[in-house]
Amino acid sequence: MTQTQDHARDKAEQSPDLSQWQTETREVRWAMPGQWNFEALAAMDGLGQLQAIEQGLMPPPPVMATVDMCGFHAERGSVTVRMYAQSFHYNPLGGVHGGMIATLLDTAAGCSVHSTLAVGEGYTSLDLSTKFLRPVTTESGLLTCVGKVISRGRRTALAEAQLTDETGRVLAHATSSCMIFS
Repeated sequence: MTQTQDHARDKAEQSPDLSQWQTETREVRWAMPGQWNFEALAAMDGLGQLQAIEQGLMPPPPVMATVDMCGFHAERGSVTVRMYAQSFHYNPLGGVHGGMIATLLDTAAGCSVHSTLAVGEGYTSLDLSTKFLRPVTTESGLLTCVGKVISRGRRTALAEAQLTDETGRVLAHATSSCMIFS
């Protein structure tokens, strides 16, 4: 499916008049969820599910296309996601919006917990505590966010994620508590 920023649902709300400003357009394309074989998915452990996405055997979740993540790598207990800081991520102050940064941190931390799930287990995030350490701009280049499981119990897990810029400087850090369920 293809969707532009002027989605039909938004037509009911008046878009601001941008005719006096230089603008850019971005098209977002993603695979509609639910097209893969649920029986095969349910037979995989969490790491297998993430590696199926990484290997192109299963489509990535739409959020990856929405924010334009460009890299994903999963190992047991650790997940790395990458994204170039781009102008469409900006807030009114001229930096990458904290929500974009939190999305990367949440993805890396949550998916690191996902990578530890046994067949039949699921999880959900309970919280995300984020610390923004440095401004993030397009000059930050390729952002790399590495999530790691700190502790994994039977019912809960604690993970952390660290976001770095292209030169390796730490830009943000987060911890996330997750609930494990069967």
